[in-house]
Amino acid sequence: MNKLSRRDFLKVGAAGTSVVAVSALGFDTAQAKSIKQELRITNAKEVHSLCPYCAVGCSTLVYVSNDKILQIEGNPDSPINQGTLCPKGATNHQLALSSRRVTKPLYRAPQATEWKEVEWDFVLDKLARNVKDARDSSFVATDAAGNLVNRTEGIGFVGGAAFSNEEGYLSAKILRGLGLVYVEQQART
Repeated sequence: MNKLSRRDFLKVGAAGTSVVAVSALGFDTAQAKSIKQELRITNAKEVHSLCPYCAVGCSTLVYVSNDKILQIEGNPDSPINQGTLCPKGATNHQLALSSRRVTKPLYRAPQATEWKEVEWDFVLDKLARNVKDARDSSFVATDAAGNLVNRTEGIGFVGGAAFSNEEGYLSAKILRGLGLVYVEQQART
């Protein structure tokens, strides 16, 4: 068994005495944390939002002051999450304010080794051109039996569960309109 030195005994004794004295004075650490929380968000604007991670639709409260997010927490009035958030949802604040968050589109040209910042117009035009070229090069009007199929086999789409019902419906309509056959989504819309 480890022997307790005189110095360690005094440290433990002083710490224990401090805790007893503070709690005897009515200082509650949980209450102190709550008060600190209230002071942090005092005069902050409360904005209602949704967690972006999945299609459950957990409601969040975002506290904003001077166009800066102070805190994001679950909305206790929500019938879906009743103020709770899953581990992913609890990281919403980091998602919004991370120093590693990419805030502008990046493009790496073929054979290039570096990414460069580009404008959104460039990205949207490049994406549209790539979809058009892939569709044109792989478009099948009729199958082997001569049946009209009007499909493209050169593009696939994989969606995530963060889609709402409306987004899933819209994406399915657009993709089927383009003739995509290979469409998969976690929600299977």
